[in-house]
Amino acid sequence: MILLSDPAVAAIGAGENGEELVDARGLLRVDERAAEPSGRFALLRSGVVERLLKAQAALPGGLQLLMIEGYRPYDAQLAIFTGYRDQLRGRYPDWSDERVHVETTKFVSPVEVAPHSTGGAVDLTLCDSGGHEIDMGTPVDATPDDSNNACFTAAVNISPEAARNRRILSDALTSAGLINYPTEWWHWSYGERYWALMTGKSTTLYGPIRLQDEHRPRTAPAPP
Repeated sequence: MILLSDPAVAAIGAGENGEELVDARGLLRVDERAAEPSGRFALLRSGVVERLLKAQAALPGGLQLLMIEGYRPYDAQLAIFTGYRDQLRGRYPDWSDERVHVETTKFVSPVEVAPHSTGGAVDLTLCDSGGHEIDMGTPVDATPDDSNNACFTAAVNISPEAARNRRILSDALTSAGLINYPTEWWHWSYGERYWALMTGKSTTLYGPIRLQDEHRPRTAPAPP
């Protein structure tokens, strides 16, 4: 299992194809649990949205994708990372700094390689036609520590129904060209560093984005 803490992820070259961010609301069913006033949580690169729509069309009748969060600013990513890291430090004072770092990255990416900050990553689940989430074994954002690793995509300590539902989600998203982070069944991405590493690319399609204001999303220029 390759984690986001692996040096091979950071070693991927940073490219930027200039693809725009689009608001997925109105195109996909989007949950409001991660909503904030700017609406940035619903932004994704246009190529990711196209692939999600393809995955949506491949789902069995009666099921839909339910998007939770797309773009995540640097500051929000850093806050989640440091918060979970400090939580683990408090729980396991005997762990080395290296182990704390690795265990933290099973749940949240270091900011320097964060998929969500490129607009190329999305957290999502499955729901029925009424918008009710179906059984996926754990809630979205369950931590490895609290779920006994049941949040891992290939976990065996979940019900047969949940395992079947994860396969349905995985088959649809994989066929559309997205890749999964194996410690989080809900996290899928395209175009960023982890995707590039797992698909044998030497550079990314998407680099990190810093939005200029809340109303006019703008992609970052290609890094030097």
